[in-house]
Amino acid sequence: MTIVVRYFASARAAVGLDEEKVTLPDGARVADAVARLRELHPEKLAKLLDAVSYLLDGVAVRDLTRPLTEGAELDVLPPFAGG
Repeated sequence: MTIVVRYFASARAAVGLDEEKVTLPDGARVADAVARLRELHPEKLAKLLDAVSYLLDGVAVRDLTRPLTEGAELDVLPPFAGG
C-alpha cells in the first residue's frame, strides 16, 4: 500500500519535503510507517520521531498499532510551543 506522509515545522525542515509517498506492506500499522520513516531519513528525522505527534486522516493517533489503509494521510507534527 502507499500512504502520504505530510511533514510540518521542524519535521519538514529535517527532511526537506512538505510530503512524500511511502510504500508499506498490506496490513501495515502506524508503527510500521514510523519505522520506515526512520529508515528513509536516519540522520535528521529519526531523533525527532521520538517527540512528534501523528494525525491519521486528520485524527490524532496515540495508538501506533492503528492500521493504515491505502492512500491514508499521516501527518508528522513536532511539538509546538505556544501560549
